[in-house]
Amino acid sequence: MRRTLIAGNWKMNGSLASIEALIAGIKTGLSEVDKADMAVCPPFVYIPRVRELIGDAPLALGSQNICDQASGAYTGEISGAMLQEFGCRYAIIGHSERRSLYGETDALIAARFAMALETGITPILCVGETLEQREADVTEQVVGEQLDAVIERSGIESIGQCVIAYEPVWAIGTGKTASPEQAQAVHAFIRGKLAAQHAEVAEKVQILYGGSMNAGNAAELLSQPDIDGGLIGGASLKADDFLAIGKSA
Repeated sequence: MRRTLIAGNWKMNGSLASIEALIAGIKTGLSEVDKADMAVCPPFVYIPRVRELIGDAPLALGSQNICDQASGAYTGEISGAMLQEFGCRYAIIGHSERRSLYGETDALIAARFAMALETGITPILCVGETLEQREADVTEQVVGEQLDAVIERSGIESIGQCVIAYEPVWAIGTGKTASPEQAQAVHAFIRGKLAAQHAEVAEKVQILYGGSMNAGNAAELLSQPDIDGGLIGGASLKADDFLAIGKSA
């Protein structure tokens, strides 16, 4: 039975004061979340402070990216070993904003994925289509190619060591949300594609929904058979909303 994972992606938001209040608020309600694992992914500079604030609470820590290199002359990048030193369990890889705003290719994302595994960090691999691609009816082709880049680099077994997040790009930060049926259809496609290569991997991998899940729609989305959690954006910046999503599992 796959356990639900609710991971908060804070993006480039927050201040020392606001994250202290946010973590304090989340910690007060974690005891009421018993059917889901919870994680937060702050901006890099706040990772050490968030680690301190979490303490021994059942709240996992992740990063919003990871370098594809182990060390060296890569100004502005953060290595997996550095993230590990501060207790990061997860790293978001291939988020649509990294793909669209910063030009990250499938090949680069596959390399970042491989480095995360090499350093003992669980990748949260993001895949998804733009509005234009959905309207052109190539969603499965696009998502399939994004998955294939990683599988070709690291092998199908590597998918069993990661988390996948399906994020319809047209539903991120727009207030739009794929219907539960639309989301489930893509999640089922992903699991079916993986099952064709390795049934055990397909059955155990967690596939999160990453398109504007919030406290109001989480229960219906999470009730779908192939939606195993959420990669949460804006709602993860409010403790009550973030906890409500966890409780709805």
